Amino acid sequence: MKSSEIRIRDPFILSDAKSGTYYLYGTTDKLPWGGPGEGFDVYAGRDLVNWEGPYPAFRKSKDFWAEENFWAPEVHKVDGTYYMFASFKAKGKSRGTQILKSESPLGPFVPISEGPVTPETWECLDGTFYEQDGEPWIIFCHEWTQIRNGAVCAMRLSAGLKEAAGEPQVLFHAKDAPWVRAAGEGDNYVTDGPFLFNEGGRLYMLWSSFAATGYAMGLAVSESGRVDGPWRQMERPLDVKDGGHGMIFESFEGKKYLIYHAPNKTPLERPVMVDFSF
Repeated sequence: MKSSEIRIRDPFILSDAKSGTYYLYGTTDKLPWGGPGEGFDVYAGRDLVNWEGPYPAFRKSKDFWAEENFWAPEVHKVDGTYYMFASFKAKGKSRGTQILKSESPLGPFVPISEGPVTPETWECLDGTFYEQDGEPWIIFCHEWTQIRNGAVCAMRLSAGLKEAAGEPQVLFHAKDAPWVRAAGEGDNYVTDGPFLFNEGGRLYMLWSSFAATGYAMGLAVSESGRVDGPWRQMERPLDVKDGGHGMIFESFEGKKYLIYHAPNKTPLERPVMVDFSF
């Protein structure tokens, strides 16, 4: 398959040096908004153009707690094990990021705890992994659906990533970025899709919200070079039309790419990949 043939939201690429293969994950349920959650697929390729699959990376078991909104899986290799961070929801329970693991990037991924690692009473999504001083962190969004002015937060994790090892701290709110506009009707401001990366000795965060032109991605930079910031927002979003929830990865040749989905309309979403350099 070509990228243009793959319907996917929230794309994430793992460059797996061990197998010399790129693995493409994302929100792949046919009814990601209101239908029952099924799982996540993964595609595999060696040239970022041609893909094999889809393969079932995760399928819910009969006793899995979540029922819907299976969103935004990311896979990170930590100490030889592949960990998936993904968002899930069930009626009567808060949306949250659960962590799963597998010995293979193809899965099957299985939960390492009974529920989300994000705060139980918070509506959260889009958890991502970052390691600082040898300690694992989760960076995630506290949803606008609960607090209206969405936030990006950070929290230390325990060794093995099974539970929180500290209290969540707010890094910034959506309205802190001058380019962000209210989404839909009302005074609601979205944060989603955070992704941290280092460039030129500085720590940056890519994240998404809504701008005057629609769904968009912005950049923030940590003034301290550390997770807890403070975070300074760029004045304008990236020059991308109706696309977002991106991440940055490096090819086996050392070239950096930005991948995101566009347009932001179901079922037209496709993975879009562009060169990324400052």
